[in-house]
Amino acid sequence: MNTVTRLALAFILALSAGAASPQQYPSRPIRFIVGFPPGGSADPTTRIIGAALAQQLSRPVVVENRPGADSAIAAEMMTRQPPDGYTIMFASNSAMTAAVALRKNPAYDPLTDFTPISMVGRATIFFYTHPSVPATTLKEFIEHARANPGKLVYGTGNPLSILYNVQLMSSTGIDMLHVPYKGEGPLMPDIIAGRVHSSFLSQGNAISLAKEGKLRALAVLLDKRSALLPEVPTIAEAGAPAVTVRQWAGVFGPPKMPREIVERLNKEVNAALERYGYAAEGSTPEGLTAINREDLALWRKLVREAGIPLE
Repeated sequence: MNTVTRLALAFILALSAGAASPQQYPSRPIRFIVGFPPGGSADPTTRIIGAALAQQLSRPVVVENRPGADSAIAAEMMTRQPPDGYTIMFASNSAMTAAVALRKNPAYDPLTDFTPISMVGRATIFFYTHPSVPATTLKEFIEHARANPGKLVYGTGNPLSILYNVQLMSSTGIDMLHVPYKGEGPLMPDIIAGRVHSSFLSQGNAISLAKEGKLRALAVLLDKRSALLPEVPTIAEAGAPAVTVRQWAGVFGPPKMPREIVERLNKEVNAALERYGYAAEGSTPEGLTAINREDLALWRKLVREAGIPLE
């Protein structure tokens, strides 16, 4: 065996030692990417699921925040990762539908540029108003808004919230002034102060503010009432059944991951959800793809009907 052959053989063996086969997976730490900043509602969810996965897999799971562009930055980065199961992503429909439906030339295709692993669940979104608004129910709010066209201000912290309001206004015939914010965090002081009259919010501290009487929760964007505020009706019960957009999240990997690794991760994510007790809604990889496809079609339809200009 000559020197060149020996070097080539050593190189191949080194590569083989460094890359785990599906049977050996996982043999090293896993990166768990989340496209939102620390402290947001997605961050603790990712960390709790990541901790459960680390215990189940007996390997470290390192949560890495890559915020920006409604999670599109993290999603685009994921499309370039090796499909070995050592980089996965917690993604909501901010990245997988909204960021795509609202752009002329999206940087990725959510249905072909990722490997779906499992649904995680649906976020609990409440519709809040400031107590200065003379309405204690959603129907009263709609009546007040109709009587005062263009005078009420609604705030949004993400594209999902924009679509919630588009559906609410188009289905009820109300007209409100839109003020966009770079996230729910910057929006909160203005709705607490009454400069913003209403908003769909996912932030947990909004629930505490509602219990203290500083905000008023009029409806929840779920198909059944939330145990967090069980007295608050669903959006359909409250009188706006046409508001059908829902926020969901799932775990995705880069494209073309081996099926054996996908099945292992799917099993472990679903087990982590059972332990976590998230409004858990695990799924098969195919189930997550179906949810993503249906949601993307809905978003594109709503964006087109509402005449929202594409970025």
